[in-house]
Amino acid sequence: MNNTLVKGLSIIELLAHSDRALGLTEIATELNLAKSNVHRLLQALTETRYIVRDESSGRYTAAIKLWELGSAVLSKLDLRVHAEQVMERLLAQTRETVHLSVLDGDEVVYVHKLDSPNPVRAYTQIGGRASASCVATGKAMLAFRSADALQVLAQTLVARTPQSIVDADKFLQEMARVRSQGFAVNKGEWSENVCGIASPVTDVSGHVVAALGLSGPKERFKAAQIKEFAPLVVEAAAQISERLGARYAVPLWR
Repeated sequence: MNNTLVKGLSIIELLAHSDRALGLTEIATELNLAKSNVHRLLQALTETRYIVRDESSGRYTAAIKLWELGSAVLSKLDLRVHAEQVMERLLAQTRETVHLSVLDGDEVVYVHKLDSPNPVRAYTQIGGRASASCVATGKAMLAFRSADALQVLAQTLVARTPQSIVDADKFLQEMARVRSQGFAVNKGEWSENVCGIASPVTDVSGHVVAALGLSGPKERFKAAQIKEFAPLVVEAAAQISERLGARYAVPLWR
């Protein structure tokens, strides 16, 4: 195996998953590499436009070229295609609306959904957005952000309903609970009469890339139903993760 290539890819992965720009010393320390070696690799990666150097701070970030490559791959490897059959099975098991969401900043975007056959159901639309901290799929993904990122988010929470969690300490406790149990619950935090359950979906590297969830009227999401549905949602999300090549039993927390 080409050690130089492996080291270069390690730098790209580190910067791609970092919530902030990193300096030469930080990168070398994190990857346990010699600074001189890292410096040469950073120069090469900057010249090939995989990373960007901020001239004022001397720190590095992943470049848009990685997004371009990722988009090209996603056009061939559609998340929805891998999720479709699993979502259909979950819909048949629960008869509640099934969502597949991704994060965009502090919002979720619904990329796919299957509607409940019940006449009274939760209404959303593909491409629709919601505050991530107030819906189950959002909380299932947010919980695996870095501790620093969660601390920042906890200071900017906005209430959407009286049930929304806006206290910083309670929110961080909620995030810890989601990581521990493997699923998130929304109890009328975005829309007072709508509840939900969701579990994270991970990629081959163990990072959260999406969330699978159920939603419906609060009358059908009492404690007993949540207890019944939660294992089904967790298992379904795990099946999608496996189809994406996930090798980790639980998502990695940065």
